Amino acid sequence: MNYGFKDAFSLEKLWFADSYLAIDQGPIIIGIENYRSGLLWSLFMQCPEVKNGLTKLDFTSPNI
Repeated sequence: MNYGFKDAFSLEKLWFADSYLAIDQGPIIIGIENYRSGLLWSLFMQCPEVKNGLTKLDFTSPNI
């Protein structure tokens, strides 16, 4: 049964741990990646529903 993110992996050796991260640790990984590359925020801000909602709330940004 799958529970979420695997605890560890190696793409070079195609190895994945048998254990899983605790439910509260998954968002930490997402936060680290977003801090590192900004990818998740960029993808979020490309979503038309998000852009529409921010525009309706009178938020301004050069990216909207």
